[in-house]
Amino acid sequence: MLVLTRRINQSIVVSDNIVITILDIHRDQVRVGITAPRDVEIHREEVYLAVKAANEKAAMEVATLGIDISIIPAPAEEAKE
Repeated sequence: MLVLTRRINQSIVVSDNIVITILDIHRDQVRVGITAPRDVEIHREEVYLAVKAANEKAAMEVATLGIDISIIPAPAEEAKE
C-alpha cells in the first residue's frame, strides 16, 4: 500500500486520466473528488463488495439451475459512425 499525505486542494494522479483531489477535511472525514473517464467505474468499497457478492450469488443460482448461459446471444454492438 502506498501512503501519501495531502492537504486540501492537493491531488493524486493515478494515471493519465484519473485524478483524486482532497476537497475537505473535517474531524474524522475526508471528502475526495475523483476525475475520471465515464467508462471507469468508481464505487465506495462497501457498494463494490455488495455488487460483487450479488453478482456471484446470481451466477451460482444460474449454475445450480443447470442453465447454459452460453446459448444466450450477446447483445448486438451499436453501429459505429
